[in-house]
Amino acid sequence: MRNRYLLRVVCFLLLMAAVSLTACKKKVAAAPAPAAVAVAQPTPPPPAPTITLRATPAAIDRGQATSLQWETRNASTVRIEPEIGSVQNQGSRSVNPASSVTYTATATGAGGLSASDSARITVRIPAAAAPAPPPPPRPDVRVSAEELFRQNVQTIHFDYDKADIRPDQVSLLEANASWLKQHRGMRFTIEGHCDERGSEEYNLGLGDRRANVVKEFLIKQGVDLSSINTVSYGEERPICKEATEDCYQKNRRAAFVPSPTS
Repeated sequence: MRNRYLLRVVCFLLLMAAVSLTACKKKVAAAPAPAAVAVAQPTPPPPAPTITLRATPAAIDRGQATSLQWETRNASTVRIEPEIGSVQNQGSRSVNPASSVTYTATATGAGGLSASDSARITVRIPAAAAPAPPPPPRPDVRVSAEELFRQNVQTIHFDYDKADIRPDQVSLLEANASWLKQHRGMRFTIEGHCDERGSEEYNLGLGDRRANVVKEFLIKQGVDLSSINTVSYGEERPICKEATEDCYQKNRRAAFVPSPTS
């Protein structure tokens, strides 16, 4: 009996071991894959603006007009300097500069990006015709020193808002200096004048600079300093009163006036 009982116990243990091994061989379900995380795409930068500016024609004679044309892309604002200011994104503008100038157009787009282009306009200034020589005095007429001065010493002209001597005026000033050195006893005044544009105070200062730059030129040429006085009349004494460029040019001058002899 005892042996049967032990045999049963051993068989039961073997059966339990077999069941346990079978349970271990069952497949374990795989863990679910983690969900994909969405990645935000970077915002593309705004497109850079572009601009082209041209002048047609690019060279003109003083008094003529020319046309500025411009085109832009990706621009929110456009400015053209000098003097024109804000304009549309594309267009044209007629301009009439008194002297050579470079215009610059600047286009600004989103994000503060900008681009610029320039156009140069050359203004040709015709050389002033050489003054005709004064007629010789009649042998039987005595010409005063003041009259000789007025016949031989020529007025000098300036560009708008400028006090430097123009290249086409240098030869006239040199001729004036040559005559004055030959008549060293002659005293005279250089008057500075302006056209009507600008304030009265500004034009008085501009006329003074014009008179003094002519004085310095004559001194360098050998004219006696003690014979020269200067005065500025600004816009007070125009010789032409029409609102035209030709009239303005006549008023932008340094005039020579002989001092009366005692």
